[in-house]
Amino acid sequence: MKEYQSYNNETLLVLLSESNEKAFTEIYSRFWKKLFVIAYNRLKENQAAEDIVHDVFASLWVNRCKVEIEFLENYLATATKYMVLVRIKRKERERIYNNATQKIPAVELSIESSLDYKHILEIVKNEVEKLPERCRLIFKYSRNDGMPVKHIAKELSISPKTVENQLNKAIKHLKLVTKTFFSFFL
Repeated sequence: MKEYQSYNNETLLVLLSESNEKAFTEIYSRFWKKLFVIAYNRLKENQAAEDIVHDVFASLWVNRCKVEIEFLENYLATATKYMVLVRIKRKERERIYNNATQKIPAVELSIESSLDYKHILEIVKNEVEKLPERCRLIFKYSRNDGMPVKHIAKELSISPKTVENQLNKAIKHLKLVTKTFFSFFL
């Protein structure tokens, strides 16, 4: 192993491209402290800096036959800075996501609330059935089928104004019923 210490970076790179593990170990020994300092100075976390250095050297080994490196020290320093930036951006995205999700209240319906909701829907359905026939038909066409006023008017051979009046009548009746119903709960 001592002989590898005497090799220059260019020789170590040639040996590395030939999958020489001892050359890789020498490169690691020469540069890990410098890379750790680069990563630590930006991240201020030991574990994160160690992870970055590990990732840089793992990438170097995986790509040893593909990548053409001219200046080893510059290449490793640049790779470290790049991975630090990637980690900082990821942390920022996580922070933004966490802040956003904390501001959105989680809606949880208890069984009791769910039953109340079903009960209210049943009351509204019953009240719709109590509407006069034409009013009920227009309301169902509008709400259930999503038909526009003009289409309903054409279907029933009445004026659009009549359709609007019947819809307003139905909505006023349902508002009155639900208002009474909700005041009962309060």
